[in-house]
Amino acid sequence: MIKEKSAGIVLFHKTSDENEFLLLKYPQGHWDFVKGKMEVNETPYETAKREMEEETGVSKFQLIDGFEECVRYNFRFKNEMIHKKVVFFLAKTDVKKISLSHEHNDYVWLRYNDALKKITFRNAKNVLLKANKFLLNIC
Repeated sequence: MIKEKSAGIVLFHKTSDENEFLLLKYPQGHWDFVKGKMEVNETPYETAKREMEEETGVSKFQLIDGFEECVRYNFRFKNEMIHKKVVFFLAKTDVKKISLSHEHNDYVWLRYNDALKKITFRNAKNVLLKANKFLLNIC
């Protein structure tokens, strides 16, 4: 089994009364957060920052200290089983305009409950649940 490490960011911006979270639509049809494979000698945060800029064009964001969530899952790619570990960070931005890369088909900013319904996979829903709970506890 091939092992891969990735990192990503749960990005949000504040509206007048609630946070909105960024979701990206992947070519396979699922909705998830910004994430990508770690390159040689990159830290998880460096990967997450690079992926944010590459996939959304957003370079202005503030990392929220104290939040780091790890998910693990297996999937098949070209007849190979892959075990993936993804570290997610939480970040805030004032930027709402996204410049999608070729890696995604669409994006949406959604309030927590709508984002929770839109996200495809349970592990990503759990990351959002924990991120939202973290935000509620620090405010």
